[in-house]
Amino acid sequence: MNDLDALLSLLTPEGRALLDEVRDTDPARELAVATRLRRDHPADLVSAALGQARLRQRAVAKFGAEDAGRMFFTPNGVEQSTRASVAAYRAGRFKELGITSVADLCCGIGGDAIALARAGIRVLAVDRDPATAGAARANAEALGLGELIEVREADVTEVDTAGYDAVFADPARRGGRSGGAAPSASVRGGGRATGGRIFDPEAYSPPLSWAVEAARGASRAAALKVAPGIPHEAVPDDAEAEWISDGGDVKEAVLWFGTAPGAVRATLLPGPRTLLGTGLPDPEVRTPGRYLYEPDGAAIRAHLVAEVAEQVGGGLLDATIAYVTADELVPTPYATAYEITDRMPFNVKKLKALLRERRVGTLTVKKRGSAVEPEELRRKVRPQGPNAATVFLTRVAGAPTMLIGHPVRTASGGAGRAT
Repeated sequence: MNDLDALLSLLTPEGRALLDEVRDTDPARELAVATRLRRDHPADLVSAALGQARLRQRAVAKFGAEDAGRMFFTPNGVEQSTRASVAAYRAGRFKELGITSVADLCCGIGGDAIALARAGIRVLAVDRDPATAGAARANAEALGLGELIEVREADVTEVDTAGYDAVFADPARRGGRSGGAAPSASVRGGGRATGGRIFDPEAYSPPLSWAVEAARGASRAAALKVAPGIPHEAVPDDAEAEWISDGGDVKEAVLWFGTAPGAVRATLLPGPRTLLGTGLPDPEVRTPGRYLYEPDGAAIRAHLVAEVAEQVGGGLLDATIAYVTADELVPTPYATAYEITDRMPFNVKKLKALLRERRVGTLTVKKRGSAVEPEELRRKVRPQGPNAATVFLTRVAGAPTMLIGHPVRTASGGAGRAT
């Protein structure tokens, strides 16, 4: 049974009843459950229901238990859909711009369309894959948003968006995902990395160049979801570039059109908190101070480490590494602060002796500019004891160095992050 047939079977009364029955099935008991259910239901339907239950369990992390328990997913749809918190933030930006209708191109299973509709925005959701478009349509109905979301199965390159205020496009960036247009070869050659991720923007499906032209043709505004590793030189001059992290994990980059051309920002969720680029030069390299600041990944991807350093009055440990050091503790939402207690050249034996003396049993290993793997180091030093510490494997002015310390608790109770 293919993905579309599986979805259609689950939308029948028998399929929906079976979904309710297997909702909380423990993966370890699937075989026993399947054997029992196949006595009264077609084997393909039982397999489809159990598969959907697994997908819904995986989707809880992105959509929450309530929505995930009602929605329909494809395997690629779970993997590639936008996290609900990020989609809600982006929908809020569209709302603030006065947008009332959006053409959502390459809509996937409808995560962004759902967020837009919940913001009161009318949506045309387009995907060329029948099963994916079917899931988006089923999700709009399941969440009571069918009147605001029209789902169309089509190639996005052939869709007229003239009747909509804005365009949102999320081109496929992995092999195997349906996307919204037929796969396109990279104009630079290659572009596909191991694991299926596509790094070359022209290897997206459809290519980024097409998406940019579609965005420029939008009536009022547009947003293009792209990989957070997009080269800065690939960002068009007339676009605003925004990198978004959620809970400290970088999720995506967005190219906005019709907002602030040339602007760069890093946005942290929950919040949101936004750091705007001011065009500062790279911070100076200085000797390590009492505190080390680890900028949020969105600030690093956005090349806004200089802005973080200015906030805390710090400089860099090394010209090529995004660790900021300072003498004073200045709480900032854009970096986690650590108090550094020890500094030494890279030496496993000396580190092991120090940890034994401090009775450190919980060791967090962070690295930038070091070839040593954290798990390898942890095995070699064999930490034991009731205390905790963080070791940074990095370079100081080019020299391999270990910095040992611990997260700082701020007045708000966060580890180096102000609220």
